[in-house]
This record gives sequence, C-alpha cells and structure tokens, in this order.
Amino acid sequence: MTPSHNKHDTQKLNRLRAAVLGANDGIVSTSSVVMGVAGAGVANAGIFTAGLAALVAGALSMAVGEYVSVASQKDAERAHFNTHHKGNDEEHEYTSPMQAAVASLVAFTAGGLIPFVAVIVAHDDYKIVVTVAAVIISLILTGYLSAKAGGAPRIKAITRIVVGGSVAMAVTYGIGSAFGTYF
Repeated sequence: MTPSHNKHDTQKLNRLRAAVLGANDGIVSTSSVVMGVAGAGVANAGIFTAGLAALVAGALSMAVGEYVSVASQKDAERAHFNTHHKGNDEEHEYTSPMQAAVASLVAFTAGGLIPFVAVIVAHDDYKIVVTVAAVIISLILTGYLSAKAGGAPRIKAITRIVVGGSVAMAVTYGIGSAFGTYF
C-alpha cells in the first residue's frame, strides 16, 4: 500500500469511528436520560425538557470533545512531521478539527433524535415500550452499518452495541423509578 492509501484508509476509519461513536452516544445517552426521567414518573413537559437538554448538551459536548481531540492530534502530527521531514509543513494533509466537530455534532443529533422523538410522540401508556423498541432497532442498525463499513463481524458489533444500550436504559430507568418518588 502507498502511504497516501494508508492515510486515506486511516481517515476513513477515523470518520467511521466518529460517526458511529457520535450516533451511538446520541442514541444511548439521550434514551438513558428520557428513560430515567420517564421512570421517575415525570410528566411529558419534563420529559421533553430533559430530553431536549440532553440532546443539545450531548451534541455540543461531542462536538467540542472531537474538536479538541482532533486539534491535539493535528498538533502532534504537525510536530512529528516538522521534526522528521524537511519542507513545507502546509503541504502535508492533516485531519480537520472543524470537520470532525461538525460530523460528531450531526451524528450525535441524528442518533439522539430517535429516542427523543419516540418518547415525545408515543402515547403515555406505550412511551417506554415505543422508546425501547426505537432504540433497539436504531442500535441494531448502527451496529450493522458500522461493522459492514469497517469489515468487522456483524453479530459481534450488533450484540455489543445493543447490550450496552439496553443496560444503560435499564439502569437509568431503574434509578428514575427508585429515586423519582423521593424528591
């Protein structure tokens, strides 16, 4: 493989990682917040507010985190390149922190909208069931697509992502149910 081909593959895998992480984090963290709040018996207005806050805060946090991470990586790559190569540093191709930040923001938002919309539009009697179903389906799809794109075993990826997301929702629902009546 040529160095540019390796660099291209690495960038593709980094974008895939960021997209999967962002979408998965959006799905899991937003669903966990709305499940915890719903488990506490909070009315729809409170679930909406908590879900929207989780969605916006999570998306911004992912964007800032990805920006800082990629900017630090870029600084390290630039320092390494300048130490080991002669020539114009600006001609070397670096990963863009802004592109990574925007990709993470979009991926988190796309993932987080799934449980947010599900819990808001579902009838009160089915709110939890509809949200869990929407999350499980989206996690299966995310696991499948990430494994396919990365050439990894699909069942393993799907199982890992579904089990992790399910545990997170169950724990936060349980905490909401247990402590929601105390305050």
